[in-house]
Amino acid sequence: MKYDVTVIGSGPGGYVAAIRAAQLGFKTAIIERYNTLGGTCLNVGCIPSKALLDSSEHFHNAHTTFKEHGIIINEPKVDLPQMIARKDDVVSKTCEGVSFLMKKNKIDVYHGHGSFVSKNKISIAKEDGSKEEIETERTIIATGSKPIAPASFNYDKKRVITSTEALNIKKLPKRMIIIGGGVIGLELGSVFNRLGTEVEVIEYADRIIAGMDKDCSKELMRALKKEGMKFHLKHMVTEVKGTSRSVTVKYKKRDTEDEIETKADYCLIAIGRHAYTDNLGLENVGIEKDERGRIVVDEHLQTNVPGIFAIGDVIKGAMLAHKAEEEGVFVAEYMAGQKPHIHYHLIPGVVYTWPEVAAVGYTEEEIKEKGIPYKVGKFPFKALGRARASMDTAGMVKIIAHKETDEVLGVHMVGPRTADMIAEAVAVMEFRGSAEDIARMSHAHPTFAEATKEAALAATGNRPIHI
Repeated sequence: MKYDVTVIGSGPGGYVAAIRAAQLGFKTAIIERYNTLGGTCLNVGCIPSKALLDSSEHFHNAHTTFKEHGIIINEPKVDLPQMIARKDDVVSKTCEGVSFLMKKNKIDVYHGHGSFVSKNKISIAKEDGSKEEIETERTIIATGSKPIAPASFNYDKKRVITSTEALNIKKLPKRMIIIGGGVIGLELGSVFNRLGTEVEVIEYADRIIAGMDKDCSKELMRALKKEGMKFHLKHMVTEVKGTSRSVTVKYKKRDTEDEIETKADYCLIAIGRHAYTDNLGLENVGIEKDERGRIVVDEHLQTNVPGIFAIGDVIKGAMLAHKAEEEGVFVAEYMAGQKPHIHYHLIPGVVYTWPEVAAVGYTEEEIKEKGIPYKVGKFPFKALGRARASMDTAGMVKIIAHKETDEVLGVHMVGPRTADMIAEAVAVMEFRGSAEDIARMSHAHPTFAEATKEAALAATGNRPIHI
């Protein structure tokens, strides 16, 4: 078979790229090494973790707030196998949806490990040991990433685990150690913490979610501590050893040599991910990689080999599903002769704990470093009627605007449904809107989004209405 475009990898970047290419008239194929489409995000990442996050939040509310709402029930119990089964059903239906989209758009799907034989020829190694070759005019590499697991951590997939295994634990652990206070560690940590597991987080940096605004770090840590999670900041793990029943973790403060030893049922490694480029035959076509193993691309996301592109986690930038999707559309449209554009600075980041964290644009620290004159407006959810009604009063909205032009430079949120609320900030910033613009927009009452309006009012001249 010969194709105009072949996509290697069927995660959000890959399958979206394939759909857009097919929409533009390209004869398109997609290669996926696993039996189901959807990649990490749909199978062992975004979708299953959110399913468990929602289940654990329901249990947490039943256990802690139902009585105050006037709902009297027997003491709720966790049926973890049922939670996992529901999660699996959500994943299955979502992956089936992607398969349907492939058929709808007449995209040929190949299951097996794809690798380059030459620039225009790809070999597909199938599960049964057979191989098939296809020809392609252009190729998009969208193979995603894998969790980082240093050798010293003795990753065994049983007691020393990554997010992949954490999503399938069948018996609720009494105690869990998490290495890494980033997005993945905190999301999964909050799942088990809500269900009753004692969770401790060991983080090398001086704060959690270190890449986000400091105020977000403070607000989220305050909320998670209140729920019972424990944190060891400025600490580094020196050794992890698992047995058949438990795991031992040794760690120390960054500036001392005194080791601390602790035991738990599981140790979750959540220190980041690395680009997955193994056995793709990149050397057969001379594709260049950087010092971190990521594929090097130009401003059109094309590699040093004309006609071969790369998107998502295999190239530089934030490892976000929606970033990969934007890049997939970008490449397909560029190949069709259009002039697409991605504003990387305005791709939002989200942490799906509860309260949620969402942000777009510059942090206050970044603006200070750049020497940009700025002003800040904040509004706490505890002053919002809608938040009090739902008992979701933790967190705030913070808007950073240029001191002279009032243009919105960054929006940072911690609170209920901020993952959805951040879209308003992205829209305003795409059109280079001002804090005044947000302040003048009518926001329905009562809603969580009113916190954004109030923060904008605070930024335009310290004139919020409800505080």
